[in-house]
Amino acid sequence: MKKLFLVLLSVLGTNLLQAQSNISGIIKDYTNNEAIEFVSIGVYSSNDSSLVGGNITDPEGKFEVGNIREGNYYLAVSFLGYKTQIVAGIFIKENEKRKLETIFLYPDFQNLQTVDIQGQRISTNFRAEKQSFSAESFESAIGGSATDILRNLPGVSINGEGQLTIRGNVGFVVMINGRPVQGDPMMIIGQLPANAVEKIEWISSPSAQYDSEGKAGIINITTVKGSTDGLYLEVNGRYGLPSIENYGNAASPKRYGTDFNLNFVKGKWDISLGAGYLRNDQAGLRDGNVITYRGDSSTHFPSIGERSINEINNSGRFTLGYNPDKKNSLNLGFYAGVRDRVRTADILYFDNHRQINGVRTEPFQYFNANDQSRRGDFILGSLDYSFKFDSQASITSSFLYEYTILGGPTINRNLGYPNLGLVYQDEYNTNNNPLNGVRWNLDYKFKPLPIGQLQAGYQFRFLNHVGDFLYERKNNETGNFELVPEFSSEVKLNRLIHSGFVQLDKSLKKWSYGAGVRMELMNRDFRLQDRTGTLDTLYEYDYIRPFFSGNISYQAREDLKWFMNLSQRVERETTFKMNPFPEREHSETLEQGDPNVLPEFINQIEGGLVKNWKDNNLYLTAYYTQINNLVNRVNTVFNDTILNRIYSNVGTGSSMGLEMGNELFISSKWKAYLGGNVYRFSIKGEFDDLPVNQSAWVYSFNLNTTVSILSTLSAQFTFNYLSSRVTAQGNDSRFYQPSLNIRKSLINERLTLNLLWQNMDMGLLKSNEQRITTFRPMEFFTTTNYIYEVDMLIINLRYTLNSSKNRSKFVKSEFGEKEF
Repeated sequence: MKKLFLVLLSVLGTNLLQAQSNISGIIKDYTNNEAIEFVSIGVYSSNDSSLVGGNITDPEGKFEVGNIREGNYYLAVSFLGYKTQIVAGIFIKENEKRKLETIFLYPDFQNLQTVDIQGQRISTNFRAEKQSFSAESFESAIGGSATDILRNLPGVSINGEGQLTIRGNVGFVVMINGRPVQGDPMMIIGQLPANAVEKIEWISSPSAQYDSEGKAGIINITTVKGSTDGLYLEVNGRYGLPSIENYGNAASPKRYGTDFNLNFVKGKWDISLGAGYLRNDQAGLRDGNVITYRGDSSTHFPSIGERSINEINNSGRFTLGYNPDKKNSLNLGFYAGVRDRVRTADILYFDNHRQINGVRTEPFQYFNANDQSRRGDFILGSLDYSFKFDSQASITSSFLYEYTILGGPTINRNLGYPNLGLVYQDEYNTNNNPLNGVRWNLDYKFKPLPIGQLQAGYQFRFLNHVGDFLYERKNNETGNFELVPEFSSEVKLNRLIHSGFVQLDKSLKKWSYGAGVRMELMNRDFRLQDRTGTLDTLYEYDYIRPFFSGNISYQAREDLKWFMNLSQRVERETTFKMNPFPEREHSETLEQGDPNVLPEFINQIEGGLVKNWKDNNLYLTAYYTQINNLVNRVNTVFNDTILNRIYSNVGTGSSMGLEMGNELFISSKWKAYLGGNVYRFSIKGEFDDLPVNQSAWVYSFNLNTTVSILSTLSAQFTFNYLSSRVTAQGNDSRFYQPSLNIRKSLINERLTLNLLWQNMDMGLLKSNEQRITTFRPMEFFTTTNYIYEVDMLIINLRYTLNSSKNRSKFVKSEFGEKEF
């Protein structure tokens, strides 16, 4: 990996002293004076019409094309739905920084009519450094959350536990409107309404200017925005029809909610207000079996029962923006919310028995009533400031503070069956976890230099997390709950991170490349105490290390680009995964962490191409990822009927694969999007003095196809598929979710009605179902089939006032949501 970085730096060094000119400008719509994003800019030589450079516009309509030598040029400016604009007669001198006057594009009414008839829009934009996806094209996500959009992206898959992975990796960092946050991605995107999302970008190999955390790179979510003064309002209502199948659960699931986004822009002021309520329950069933081995005997405890989830999300957001002039920008944001999630696992253990030398003992059965509640109350605030100098340099600063209270009890009761009045064991464990988090960063972008664009910055992060874990068991004789010391503890985590970066980017004719380094100092103190006061241990861990990044790309033709990216990253574990005191999850499962767990360090190299033709586009990426200190969930035997689930380092993981994204306009009324990923995944190492050596091919694909039946009526089918895959001690089965959405627009598209058929099954498939199997020879074997609700029908109604004027941007949680 280091040799590749040296090669990249040497290529960069040969061109640092070559002075180059550049052309910049801004593109706007002639009819409404609004900036246009994703406009294609091509710079051609006036002598032979050869392409010498190109780029696309950013969200503000701005573009810049560098590495222009002295000479005569013309620009070709094009975008779907507009007439191509030719800007001729541009003479560039050596070392000149030419800023053009605003270029206006005129709508191509003939082209616009065609687009209106087919009812389709380009939803993807593939680039060498990132992939961008328009949220509005994924109709099945309307009324849901950002998670429902993400699951359609190439390389992204979702498993039966609702966990998103990218290229098989769980860890990724989320940014909201370019602001880095460190909260649990599933929490962050799960609380953000899909209706508030304009586009999602995935940066697979971030440069040094971005935070070094995240195994699978960075997801940047951009909220819906506009560029004109006025009032914007969007109101959304969602209602789920009664369940077709509730799997004999004690209560029927409820699904309903509402959210709104309000944005007002007037002159220098920008005010955004939003709130949401979502009740999103899900019925389910769990069917499993656990076998433990001790010498010549084996203990069997098969089980079946309810595995449902009741979830309620409440949140409120407020942002105030002030832009006194073109140089200064100030934003103040607040975000608060409450999340309640109850997982019910009422399981019947119907044939518990032991086999000794082949002889079977009499069976025993009991009923386990298990409710796990998880609650998170949080409030946070942020303050962002930026200043642009006349020299084109800029400085930005951002501060975020968060206070969060996490916690919630787990009730675990073993009862007689069929006599539920007989109590064998009644246990109760709860925890209280106040958390304080601070992040401050200062970044400086230098004025353009002959050697390229230079950026530098510093970031400070501090996390304080205190946990009080209490475990009690009821004394059946006295009726009092008594402390269980071996399961009760107090923990305190302090994590301090200082980091600084330098990033240099350069463009030269058809080449562009960059290199950077982010130096990081981390100090982690984890104090562990038991409830009896006999144990008080401090676990310390720190490091100082660089994280290198680099990229190089070649524009072979206007419609074809080749690229290669390199990056090094880190994934840090949560407080929960560091607490070694077990927590009772189920009747047969304890769960604990490892106080000595090491961060995962990631090295990645990827290369591929981006190809465009007409309205269609394609990208292919080959990649290799190596994860040192890989953390996996592994099991050991606690006793004959209980397994201990541990999060610990198990060795080195590696993935080598190929990723593809392709959007095709098959006809004027039919388009399709297909994203796929296939890779070879392997784990090599050891756990508990036994070797770990697992490998397998894994693949996933996401299909999204839309048919415009009428100009105001469309149907969209999505299919998300994840193949079986290996873990450190076993394998997980395939998992898939097909869905169908019917969309009807009314009142000039201000009112939209959606009918969503989620997790289509009809009793013919095995949708939304996954089996997880783990084993260790002559110690244990466990397999569990999780069957979640299918054939869910959801109605969504959305009303939008002045849809072109929204520019809401909300602050999101950084620390507490990751621990939820």
